[in-house]
Amino acid sequence: MRYRIGCFFMLVLVFASCDVPQKTPTESHLEQYDYYPMVTASWQAHWITSEKSLSEKNTWTAFRKQFVVDHIETPITLRIAVDSKYWLYLNGEMILFEGGLKRGPTPDDTYYDEVDLSGKLQKGNNTLALLVWYFGKEGMTHKSSGQAGMIAELYQNNQLLVQTDATWKAIPHPAYIAESADPQPNWRLPESNVVFDARQNSSGWATPEFDDTNWPSARILGSGITPPWNDLVKRPIPFWKDSGLKAYENEMDFPFVGTGDTIKCKLPYNGHFTPYLRIKSESGEKITMLTDNYKGGSAYNMRAEYITKEGEQTYESLGWINGHVMYYVIPEGVEVLDLKYRETGYDTEFAGSIQVDNDFYNKMCEKAVRTLYVTMRDNYMDTPGRERAQWWGDVVLESGEAFYALERSADALMRKGMLELMNWQRPDSTIFSPIPAGIWDQELPGQMLSSVGHYGFWNYYLHTGDLETIAQVYAPVKRYLSVWKYTEEGVVKERQGGWNLGDWGQNKDLPLIQNTQFFMALKGYANMAEALGYQMEADSVRKEMELFKKSFNETFWMGDHYRSATYEGETDDRSQGLAVVAGLVDSDKYEAIYKVLQKEKHASPYMEKYVLEALFQMGYADYALERMKERFSKMVLDTTYTTLWEGWGIGAEGYGGGTTNHAWSGGGLTLLYQYAAGIAPTAAGWETFEIRPQPGYLKHISAVVSTVKGRVRVEVNNEKTFELKATIPPNTKATVVVPATYNTIKIDNRVVPYDIFEGGHRVTLESGQYSLEAF
Repeated sequence: MRYRIGCFFMLVLVFASCDVPQKTPTESHLEQYDYYPMVTASWQAHWITSEKSLSEKNTWTAFRKQFVVDHIETPITLRIAVDSKYWLYLNGEMILFEGGLKRGPTPDDTYYDEVDLSGKLQKGNNTLALLVWYFGKEGMTHKSSGQAGMIAELYQNNQLLVQTDATWKAIPHPAYIAESADPQPNWRLPESNVVFDARQNSSGWATPEFDDTNWPSARILGSGITPPWNDLVKRPIPFWKDSGLKAYENEMDFPFVGTGDTIKCKLPYNGHFTPYLRIKSESGEKITMLTDNYKGGSAYNMRAEYITKEGEQTYESLGWINGHVMYYVIPEGVEVLDLKYRETGYDTEFAGSIQVDNDFYNKMCEKAVRTLYVTMRDNYMDTPGRERAQWWGDVVLESGEAFYALERSADALMRKGMLELMNWQRPDSTIFSPIPAGIWDQELPGQMLSSVGHYGFWNYYLHTGDLETIAQVYAPVKRYLSVWKYTEEGVVKERQGGWNLGDWGQNKDLPLIQNTQFFMALKGYANMAEALGYQMEADSVRKEMELFKKSFNETFWMGDHYRSATYEGETDDRSQGLAVVAGLVDSDKYEAIYKVLQKEKHASPYMEKYVLEALFQMGYADYALERMKERFSKMVLDTTYTTLWEGWGIGAEGYGGGTTNHAWSGGGLTLLYQYAAGIAPTAAGWETFEIRPQPGYLKHISAVVSTVKGRVRVEVNNEKTFELKATIPPNTKATVVVPATYNTIKIDNRVVPYDIFEGGHRVTLESGQYSLEAF
C-alpha cells in the first residue's frame, strides 16, 4: 500500500517539472490558455511623476493635462496605471472616485484601469486632472513598487489622442501632509493616516479655469512597460459602487457651533465610508475624523485629520474607513454647516435572499451578508479594519456565501484571488497568503489546501462554469500538491509551513485537520483534471484517494472518534466535522460522530461552518440548526453591531484581538441555502442542480439564488404535508429530492413517478415553474 500511494506523488513530481501538463489527445483544447493570465497590451506613454522629489510614503501628487478634441461622438477610453490609487477629474467634474487596485497581480507587476469617457468630453478644450495617492509602504494587501508614478493613454476610436509625457503638469499636492502624529495605522496596512492642511490648498486645481502656468512639467521616469511597475495587467473587477454624499442616520440641527466635544454620527451599517464636512472656521483648527472601529481588533486603523483655513470651506477625506459610527472631533468655536458621508464598495447587488419562520436565522443571514460585503474591495479580506488581508481560509467561506447571496459580478473577485494566489507561487512550489503582500511570506498549510481544494477552486468552477480559470491554475495546483508527502502509514505528513494555525482556539488536532484538508485538495484536483480532459490522471488520483481513505480510518479512528497519535487534548470537534465533509467517513460512523459533536465545542466561527455542515450531511438537521443557534446566538442577537465577529466574543473575549466584522463567521448563511433550502449545483455553471431541503424544525423556507443561468426560487412548507414551489431557470435541469417518509408526490396536482435515491425520493424537472406536494 505504501508503494501504491507513493506512485501518485511520483506522477505529480514528474508533471511539476513541466510548465504545462502532459497531454492526451483529448486535451488539445488547453492550448488556448496562457499559464499566466495577464491581460497586457503595448503602451506608448511614459511613466511620470512630479519634478520635485516626494517623501518615501503617503504622498499625494496632482497632475493636469489640457488638450483639444474636434469630434466627441466616437468612443473614448482612458487607460491608466498608478501606484497606488487615484481620483479622476474631467473639466472640473469628478469622474471616478478611487481608481486603481492595490498592486500585485504577480510579485512584480501592476494593475491598470480602462475608464470609458465616451460622451463625457466636450468639443474643443478639455482638462484631465488626477490626484494620485502613493502608499509608499508595504502591507498585507499591497506590494509597493518603490516609486510614485502614473502612466495614462487616452484613445479615441482606437487612435491615441493623449498620453502622459513631459507636457503634463505635476506637483506634490501641497495640502497633504505625509507624516501624522502617532498613533499610526498598524503595520499590516499599507495606507497611512490622511492629513490635509487647507491653508496650503491649491483651490480649484482640477478645473479648466485654473492657471497652471507656474506648475512645473512632469518628470519622465520611463516608457511603456518598464521597472519597477513592469507588466500592466487589466483590472479584473468592477469600479466601486459610489453612493454620493448622504446625510447621517441621526438628525442634526445645522448650523451649530463646536464646543470641543466629539460629534457622533450614526452610519446605516458597517461599510466603507469617507467623511465630509462643511464648516466656517478660523485658520489653524484641527478636526479629527475616525470611526468606532478605529482600534478594531486591538490594533489602530486609519483616521483623517483636517486643518482649517479662514472662512467657509468643504472637505472630504478620500481614504475609506469602516464602522458603525463616524466621530468628528470639532474644536470649540468652529461653526458646523453640514456633515455627510460617502459609501463606496464592491459593485454587486444583494441578489440572493432567504427567509425562514425563525427570526434568529433571518437576523443571522442579514448580518452575514453585511459582513460579507464589508470584507470585499480590492480583494476578499478577513476584516476591513486591522488587516484588509486576503487570508484564504476566509476567502473560501466568503466566496461560498457570495455564490448564494450576491449578484454574479461578485465572481470576479474570487477569480482575481485565485489567479493572484497561484501567480505568487514560489520556486519551491509552496503558496502562501495573504497576498498581494510585501511584508508577509508564511504559508498556512491548512488554508492553502482549502484554497485549492473542493471548497475553494472547485466550488468556484461549480458555480461559474469558468473552465479557462481552472486551466490557468491547474499546473500550479499540481506543483503545490507535490510538496506534500505521505507517512509509512499512508496518511499525509503534518507540515508546519510558516504558520500551522489550523484554527483559532484550543484543542486542535493539527495532524488530523491537515489530513482532512489534504483529502479535499485531492478531491478538487481530481475534479479539475477530469473537467480539463485529463481523465487518466483523474482516475489515478481517485484510486489513490480510495487508498488514502482506508489508511486514514486505520490510522485515526479510535472506535468512537478520530484522533492523531500525538494529540492529547479533548476530542477536536472541528476535525471530526472536516472528516465528514471531506468524504472520509462512512455512514456507520455517523452516530458516534454525532455524539462527539453534541459534547465538544472548540471550533472558532471559521471552523464551526464545517462542523455544522457535517451535521447536515449526516442527516442531523435539527441539531445542526440547534447548535448553530447556540454557538452564534451572542453575536447575532447583539444589537450594537450589524456584522459578525471574529470570535465568540469581542475584544478580550475574541480571537486575535476580536474584530467585530470578520469574514469567516458567515458560513451559516451558506448552510441555510445549501442544506436547509437544499439548493446546490451538481454540474458546472448550474447546468444541473439539486433541490434537497433539510428544513429540520423549520416550517417555512423561501430562498432566491442568482446563478449564472438565472434565478432559482424555492419555497418550502414543511408541516403536515411537504410542499415545494420551484422556479428552474432556462437551460438547466433540477433534481428534487423529498424525504423518504413521503411516498406520494404530486407536481401541479398530478401524481408523478419517482426514483428512490439515498434516503429520499427523486424527480427531475426541466426549466419552468412547479408546485410539488408530497404525502
